[in-house]
Amino acid sequence: MALTLALTATGCVTVHGELAVVPAATEAEAALALKEFTAAYNAADKAYDPALAAPRVTGALGSVNQAGLKSRSVNYPDGNPRHTPLELTDPRFTITKKAGWPRYFVADVDSNRDRDGGRQDNRWVIVFLRNGPDQLWRAAYLTILAPAQIPALRTGQDGFATPVPVDSATLAHRPRALSDAYASYLQTGSPRTFKDGPHTSGWRASRAEESRRPGRSKQYLDEPATRGDFAPLAFPTEDGGALVFFTVRNFERETAAKGVPIKIAPDVRALLSGRVKSSLTKERVSSQAVIVPPAKDGGEADAKGGGKVDVLARLTGLTSAKGA
Repeated sequence: MALTLALTATGCVTVHGELAVVPAATEAEAALALKEFTAAYNAADKAYDPALAAPRVTGALGSVNQAGLKSRSVNYPDGNPRHTPLELTDPRFTITKKAGWPRYFVADVDSNRDRDGGRQDNRWVIVFLRNGPDQLWRAAYLTILAPAQIPALRTGQDGFATPVPVDSATLAHRPRALSDAYASYLQTGSPRTFKDGPHTSGWRASRAEESRRPGRSKQYLDEPATRGDFAPLAFPTEDGGALVFFTVRNFERETAAKGVPIKIAPDVRALLSGRVKSSLTKERVSSQAVIVPPAKDGGEADAKGGGKVDVLARLTGLTSAKGA
């Protein structure tokens, strides 16, 4: 499996690349990055070896991918007995153009992992990120959506998109603030930044139900994750809004009454440190794909309230567990 990319002057400007506004990649480079990601994903999934995928993943997706492979390598040391190669076809790339690093693009692709045995079509939306001319393209965010859920992204006459700044006041809510707002909302129900749905009010309701089990209790803590490759990335939509990807960390602590055992699933036990005597704390990384509407009247949206954010999907994965 090749682990390098051919670099061209379009994708890597070594003299003035930090100042000039240039496309993040050519479409051929984007296609090659997708191909190399798929090859690495399949090799790692077949062997259950996180090292085989590590060069091609980062950020939220990288955390979930690497922890999941580590867990399965413990439970299936001989590899994946049910491996079916992932196939990603019909790629549609939206490539941003900007000055400096990082640079990124999004690939909207068809997959052979449709839901309900193929009765419900879906597409993988993958954000690729690169922090410098000597780095590989890595997949930082992944969300799985029905075709009708994917918004139309705005590009210029040259076919490239101008990324939305994380502090943009043209949106109803600033992308930089979404991780903090989501973590706060999950904890308290405030601020009311997000529309009701399975990933907002529904998730809070299911947590409340889980916290009241006889003989045991569950407590939840949510923290924003905004640094480095976990930073939010925003792509402009045709209606003046943005498709934004961001990350939060979720902690779930289960405490049992004396004499009540805590069940530990095999995937959790594989990542467990410490001994579970009365409590088990699980850490998860959750990435969200959301639609942020444009600000009304072009004003400072956060001050005026603006429209609510629609959480299209989230990808959550266990990354560690600790007993006490």
